Order: sequence, then structure tokens, then C-alpha cells
Amino acid sequence: MRRLPSLYISHGSPMTALQPGQVGLRLAELAADLPRPRAIVIASAHWLSDLPRVGAHPQPPTIHDFGGFPEALYRIRYPAPGDPVLAAQVLQRLQDAHLDAQLDVSRGLDHGAWVPLRLLFPDASIPVVPISLQPQRGPMHQLALGRALAPLRDEGVLLIGSGSITHNLHDFGTYQDGKEAPYVRPFINWVEQRLAASDVDALLDYRRQAPYAARAHPTDEHLQPLHFAMGAAGTGALGAQRIDAGIDAGMLAMDLYRFDGERS
Repeated sequence: MRRLPSLYISHGSPMTALQPGQVGLRLAELAADLPRPRAIVIASAHWLSDLPRVGAHPQPPTIHDFGGFPEALYRIRYPAPGDPVLAAQVLQRLQDAHLDAQLDVSRGLDHGAWVPLRLLFPDASIPVVPISLQPQRGPMHQLALGRALAPLRDEGVLLIGSGSITHNLHDFGTYQDGKEAPYVRPFINWVEQRLAASDVDALLDYRRQAPYAARAHPTDEHLQPLHFAMGAAGTGALGAQRIDAGIDAGMLAMDLYRFDGERS
């Protein structure tokens, strides 16, 4: 089977499920260009824990981890099967990389997972294994998680980090009538340039080096899935390709990235 890329997806608001907009179109195009995975491992900004946890539920429930949205959103289900055998393999790979991890047999799919997966693979037939992130441990830790799992790309497994390339909900509703937050484009342009250069060190140090980093990300959890996806690209060149999916609400950049790594 052809090696799969790893992906970073900006999943946006839960309303993306009802109003997919540009990101829905871009994800459908991306899915059409990929070999069909045999399974998916996804690290979402909405599953955080002290230790890495690997979801081993045979039929992960759809988690509606939000409030105050239209009733139609709560009726959506993404009934993809789980894959306990793959979950055990993921756990073993993490432990082999000296990353203390645990299985979680009860975890379902939060909206950071099921919203983009529903746009990528609407038939919900591909098994999904969620994995938690530990933003308090810093970007290098998330990079290590991805690198430990990178060989799975040669086994038909699609590795995804799901977050948002900019994520400052304090600014939600501030930018109206097509106006954009002034920090969004400088930040996403810097990320694109550093990824194109495979400058992993700068991206790990984004808090110090990126323009407007604190405005673009008051907290780390929505960018660090990018580091997971970078790690899953392997240890050489990232082979990063940016897919522009627009800017929602003037402050949520919806960039997608695929990482093909070094060609074998």
C-alpha cells in the first residue's frame, strides 16, 4: 500500500458540522486524493490528559462536548467503529518509545475528531482510534508522540492532529463584516514558511519566535496537534503542503496541512 501522509486539520467551531463552508470542500478534495486508509489514529485538541491515553472502545460514542448550539448539532452521530487491536499496537509503540501511556476503553470521539472525520469520510466505515494530548508537556512531547507512530503510515493508518491554526476565542464576535484579526495572517504565514523549510526547531519554539503567538494561541492545545502531525511525518524533511480553507469569524484560520515526509 502507498504510504499515507499525516494531516493537521483546523476543525473550527462545532458548527462546521452543519455549515462546512470552505473547509468542508477542502477536506472532501483531500479525501479524494488519498488512498483509502484501513484505520485512523486522531489526536484532538479536545482530549487532554496527564498521560497519553489511547482509545480502545470497539464502537466509540459520539461526544457532544459543547453547549448552546442548535439542536440539530446534538442529533449528529458519527458511528465509525473502533479498533482495539490497533489501539493495543499504538500503546506498544508509545511504550517502546519510552512514553508512558494507557488504554482507555470508554472514550468516544469528541467534536475535534468527529466533525472533521465526518467531512473527510462521511460513510463512517473506517475504524478510528483516538489518542489524547498533553499540552502541559510542551510541543516536543507531542512531536515525540507522532514520531513514535510514524511507521503506521506504511501500514495503511492515517495519522491526524486536529486543532486550529489560530484559536483565540476571546476574540469571537469581535471581527465583523469581513474584518480579520490583525494577528491571523502574520501568524499563519510564519507557520507556512517554517513548515516549508522543515524548520522543526523554530516551530517547537513558536511561543518565542512566531509573530503574535500569544494572540493567536492564548493556550497551546489547539496548535500542538500540529506538532503531533509533524512528528508523524518522520524524522527527515516534512514535505508540508498547506491547504488554505479560509478564515472563520475573522479569527479562526482554517488551514489544513498534509505532511508526506521524505519520499521513500
